[in-house]
Parts: sequence; structure tokens; C-alpha cells
Amino acid sequence: MTTTAGTTLPTAPDLLIEAADTIGNRSAERDNADGERSMNRAVQMFNVWRGQRGHSPMSEADGWAFMVFLKLARTAEGKHRRDDWVDGSAYMALACECIERELALPF
Repeated sequence: MTTTAGTTLPTAPDLLIEAADTIGNRSAERDNADGERSMNRAVQMFNVWRGQRGHSPMSEADGWAFMVFLKLARTAEGKHRRDDWVDGSAYMALACECIERELALPF
């Protein structure tokens, strides 16, 4: 944390820790020991819906990227909401985790 004009402001590492805590808290909220891992299920549901319209499927990493873009779009509207930026950084980390896992799979 830094202090500017008597106001304590979070630093980038503080915000990343908050994002990590947010991801960790999802496991308690969702009763899932693996934490927030609903994107694969959401993408599968979306692909069923999308496939009915003849479109190519979305990957789990695409789903996380979509959420990053959603959060970025929200930053363009209205007043500053720290949640948009914290969640966006968490979604980037989840996308990277997903891609790393996919790259580690044998082909």
C-alpha cells in the first residue's frame, strides 16, 4: 500500500494478492476444493448452444479471455470500479493456467 495525500492506495502487488484471494475464496463459496473452475462447464454449455447455430466451439481459455474483455468493456462505462480490474487480472491468471495445462497434455 502507498499513501498519497493522506489516502492509502493499493499497489499493483496488493491488487494481485486481492485477485488471488478472490480466486481462493471461490472454493469456499462454491464448495469446490479446486476453487473457481466453472469456466469449462460454462464453455461446454455455451458450445452446445452455439453449435446449434453452426459455429465453431469456444475453448476454456477463450472463455477466460472473453471475461477479460467483458471486464475491460465495463471499465469504459461509468465510474471506476476496482472490482473490474481485480477480476480482470484474476481471469488473465486463470486463462494462463488453462493454457499451461493444455500445453502439458500429450498429443
